[in-house]
Amino acid sequence: MTTSQLIRDQKRGAARREGHPGIALTVIAACQLMVVLDATIVNIALPHIQDALKFSTTDLTWVVSAYTLTFGGLLLLGARAGDILGRRRVFMTGILLFTFASLLGGLAQEPWQLLAARSLQGIGGAIASPASLALITTTFPEGPERNRAFGVFAAVSAGGGAIGLLAGGMLTDWLDWRWVLFVNVPIGLLIAALTPQYINESERHPGRFDLAGALTSTLGMASLVYGFIRASEQGWRDGLTLGSFSAAVVLLLAFVFIETRAKEPITPLRMFADRNRSGTYVIMLSLAAAMFGMFFYIVLFVQNVLGYSPIRAGLAFLPVTVAIAVGAGLSQRFLPTLGPKPFMMTGSALVAVGLVWQTFITPDSSYLGGVLGPMLVFGFGMGLNFVTATVTAVSGVAPHEAGAASGLLNAMQQVGGSLGLSILTTVFGSASKDEAKKQLPKFLADGSPEQKAEFAKTHQLPASWGHEVLAHGISTAFVPAAVMAGLGLLTAWLVIKVRRSDLEALAGTAGPGMG
Repeated sequence: MTTSQLIRDQKRGAARREGHPGIALTVIAACQLMVVLDATIVNIALPHIQDALKFSTTDLTWVVSAYTLTFGGLLLLGARAGDILGRRRVFMTGILLFTFASLLGGLAQEPWQLLAARSLQGIGGAIASPASLALITTTFPEGPERNRAFGVFAAVSAGGGAIGLLAGGMLTDWLDWRWVLFVNVPIGLLIAALTPQYINESERHPGRFDLAGALTSTLGMASLVYGFIRASEQGWRDGLTLGSFSAAVVLLLAFVFIETRAKEPITPLRMFADRNRSGTYVIMLSLAAAMFGMFFYIVLFVQNVLGYSPIRAGLAFLPVTVAIAVGAGLSQRFLPTLGPKPFMMTGSALVAVGLVWQTFITPDSSYLGGVLGPMLVFGFGMGLNFVTATVTAVSGVAPHEAGAASGLLNAMQQVGGSLGLSILTTVFGSASKDEAKKQLPKFLADGSPEQKAEFAKTHQLPASWGHEVLAHGISTAFVPAAVMAGLGLLTAWLVIKVRRSDLEALAGTAGPGMG
């Protein structure tokens, strides 16, 4: 930094990051934790939300989908905004918008009010999340210090889903479902207050917003996500499902066409020329698809089959968070020595093993015998991969494109999670219907008159037969999840390369022009 730059910083009241790097990292990680866990924190509270606001079962899915659609669809625009307007400024704007939307959601009295608030939360998260990752690249120097920061960030990103389930169970059991949204308000205000004190503003890069690219990418990804969500509800032959997929193809092709000709593209396509970065995006897409599905369906199993309360169900996921943290710490420590490929291959393989193990779930499976083991293997593999993917995605990127690179990584995680969950849900629905046809004659033959009378009213099989249907659907759904993890393993094996320049950059010893 030049003397003139230091003087300008002092006149502006530069942030005190140099003396408090731990606080700076805590602020950034807290933001990422808040936006990541919000994708799962409402899951356990959904039955209470349905009763309070009178949602239909179909409409209730949009409490989750409204957030995921806007978050995943607007990430690229949020990333570009940070490059042009300054990442700290954009980071704070996103946090304040997210906080305000959380307050509105907690106060909602009608279904549409909650859905509007969840959509607004997604917009705030899409603005803040890519800026938070990019701020690490401008706050911490490349090398061991940045690697440690990325390790914390990646562990938070990977473990946020499990933490959200635990927090949702605690808040719902101890207070009220509205607190799964209200809890964001004091945290968001604290982050916004600390940010200007401990995080430096990034250099602003003059330019224009690529509005055509932003519009086509946002609508294209939203259409793709909506198409899969619609398919999980109405089937693959539904007219609106097919229309959404068609629109997604047209919009995303238009996006690529626009980006190849734009002077200042929202997503510089030359970033995909780096094989390690391109492979990392594919791996993130695949593993996030498997991770979202694992959380969703194991929650169903432990609550509906094992009979766990919301808080006990949340506690059941704590070992996953520990396993992720252990894997993240290990990869962060040895990444400069070994490079990304060993961790990506090992991590993807372990995730696949954990998911294959979960295909053996039955109604007789216990938590210790059928759930904990595969979750620990899965979590450790995700920890190995998340740190490595985070570092690799932004390694060697020019400072003015760090926002776009991190935005793409986050977009792959959110869109991959949405697509994966809806694919698994489609498989789950088909398998459950088939199993229900097998269980119905058994129920009619062995069920009591009282059970048959209740079935005539609710069309729901009693527990003895219903658990068979649910467990079969869940175990079958984990088959495509394992295939997704296998795609990540194949990509790591065939695409990722260990390069000397990357190892030198990770170790902080790269010379000028390297990395």
